Amino acid sequence: MHNTLVILVVGLSPALVGKHTPNLLRLSEQGGLRPMKAVTPAVTCTAQSSLVTGLAPSEHGIVANGWYFRDLSEVWLWRQSNRLVGGEKLWDAAKKRDSSFTCAKMFWWYNMYASADWSATPRPMYPADGRKIPDHYTHPAELHDELDAKFGQFPLFKFWGPAADITSSQWISDATCHVMQSRKPTLTLTYLPHLDYNLQRLGPDLQHKSIQTDLKQVDALCGQLMAVAESQGQHVVVVSEYGITPVTDAVHVNRALREAGLLRVRTEKHMEQLDAGASDAFAVADHQIAHVYVNNADKAEQVRQVLSSLDGVEHVLDDNGKKQWGLDHSRAGEFVVISKPDRWFSYYYWLDDDKAPDYARTVDIHRKPGYDPVELFVDPEVKLPMLAIGSRLVRKKLGFRTLMDVISRTDTHLVKGSHGRPTDDPQHGPIFISSAKQYLPEGDVHTLEFKDLVLKHVFGT
Repeated sequence: MHNTLVILVVGLSPALVGKHTPNLLRLSEQGGLRPMKAVTPAVTCTAQSSLVTGLAPSEHGIVANGWYFRDLSEVWLWRQSNRLVGGEKLWDAAKKRDSSFTCAKMFWWYNMYASADWSATPRPMYPADGRKIPDHYTHPAELHDELDAKFGQFPLFKFWGPAADITSSQWISDATCHVMQSRKPTLTLTYLPHLDYNLQRLGPDLQHKSIQTDLKQVDALCGQLMAVAESQGQHVVVVSEYGITPVTDAVHVNRALREAGLLRVRTEKHMEQLDAGASDAFAVADHQIAHVYVNNADKAEQVRQVLSSLDGVEHVLDDNGKKQWGLDHSRAGEFVVISKPDRWFSYYYWLDDDKAPDYARTVDIHRKPGYDPVELFVDPEVKLPMLAIGSRLVRKKLGFRTLMDVISRTDTHLVKGSHGRPTDDPQHGPIFISSAKQYLPEGDVHTLEFKDLVLKHVFGT
C-alpha cells in the first residue's frame, strides 16, 4: 500500500489555480490536473457522499444537504450520522483489500459513526440554558481532548457565518497534520472550507483582492499538509466538490407556492412558521436546486405550473427527469427545480418581513427549512456591527437570553456566488489534482470515479 493524502479544497476550480496558488500549481505540474464533472446537486453533502461511494444520489440517498423527513413531517439539514449514506464507503472497500489499511477522516461530512479509524467533525454543545458552545466530535473519543489540548477550542464561529475566515481551516489543517504524524494512516481525508466563504460573498472574480488573498491563504495550508505528506513519501490528491458561479439574486420559490395557496404557515407570537406537514406543497431550497414536496397529489399539476412560470428556473424535473439526473430517490421531492446559472433559491416563505421568524436574522443552519447564504453577511443596515455583535455576546455571557439577530432577512442581492447546478464551463467546475500522474485518465474525471482513483493511489493499478 502507498499512503495517500486527499485535501478537499471547497470551491476550488481549474480557473483558480495559478500565480496565487504556487503549491497547488507545483503539484499540478509535477503530477497532473483534470477538470472534474460534478453530480447534481453539486452541494457538500451530496458531492462528498458520491466521492466516497462512487454512487449517484439516487443510490446513496443524499439528495441534498437536507430534505423533508416525511415520517416526521419536518425539514432537517446538516445531519451528521454516516448511517444516512447508502453504499460501500471508500475506506471500507480499502479495508476489504488489506485489513491493515487505516483511514483518518478529518472534517468531511457524515463523519459521526463512520467506520473510519480516526475522525473529527464540527459538533457544537447545546446546554439547556440555550447557549451554543463551539466544539467538535471525534472518534475515538479521546482524540477530542488531545486536539483541544494542542490547538484550543475548535473555532466554530469562524467555520460558518459572517465571521467565517481562514481560522477554522487552519485549525483543521493543524489537526490533520497532527493525526498524520502521530497515527500515520494509510489514507487521510481532510477538508479546507476557506475559499467557499468569499466566493459566495463576492463571486469567483480573480481580480478581487480578497479572492487573491483567500487563494494564497488556502494554498499555504495545502503547502503545510503537502509538506507532511511528502516527508512521509505519500501521494497527494487535491479535489473539490463544486465550483462557484456568479449570481445576481434569488428565486423565492416558497413565496410563489404560498401565493398560489399551496404552502401553509402557522403563527407563533406574531411570527410565521412554515407548516410543512399541512402544506399541499413547499420547497427545501439548497443553493441552485430545490426539492419541492407535494403532500396533496391532486395539486401536482398546479405545482408544476407554478414552478415552470418562475423567472430564474431552468429545469423542472418530474419522475422521469429525476431519473435522468440521478435523483430518483424516495428522499427527493416530487419535483426538483434547478436554477438558471445566475440565480439561486431562497428558503423564504413569509410575504411580510415583519412576520418573519426570529431565526431569519440569525445564523441557524438547523432551524431554517433551507440553506441560507445570507448568513455570511452582517446586515448592511446594522450600524457599528462589531459593537452590535459584541453587546449581544456580553448579554449571553451574563446569562441573558438574546438573539444574535444581525443577519439581513431581506437582502438576497448580497450573495454574489452560488453552486449546485452543473457548471457550463469545466474550468469553473470542480477539480482533481494528483501527484501521481500515472493514475490520471486522459480526459476529465467524474465525481463517481474518485473512489476508484483513490484506491489506485493506495493499491496501485
